[in-house]
Amino acid sequence: MRFIKESLIAATPEQVFAFHELPDAFERLIPPWENVRIVQRADISQIGSRAIIEQKIFGLVPSRWVAEHTAYDPPFMFEDVQVSGPFASWQHRHLIVPHPDGAILRDEIDLEPPLGALGALAAPIFIIPKIEKMFQYRHEVTRAWCESNEHS
Repeated sequence: MRFIKESLIAATPEQVFAFHELPDAFERLIPPWENVRIVQRADISQIGSRAIIEQKIFGLVPSRWVAEHTAYDPPFMFEDVQVSGPFASWQHRHLIVPHPDGAILRDEIDLEPPLGALGALAAPIFIIPKIEKMFQYRHEVTRAWCESNEHS
């Protein structure tokens, strides 16, 4: 299944991409309601770089997520793929598209939920709303940084 989130940000593609290259970008993008521990940061500019996070799914089930950066094309795109973690598969493309009013930040995620057919049935109720809420927060944080003078 595919999840897409797009937002218009009043900033250049270079500024939007620069946010994602901040050393603490991932920490900034973690919603305050998520109980996540970063074990290892990834450098998005290094193909093969891996991020490792630990979290409790639904606050109960411990999970360790390893994501590897597989593509890097500044200031337009970078990509990470789940090596191991809570999903059967997860491929996340971060796209930044020039726009007359700034840039479109577009997250495209191709994912397969865990638990086969049961996971596919549960995804619209339990997984997709959680992803939507998380990416709404992430886009708001990115927009706030890019449209402020914080990065000047």
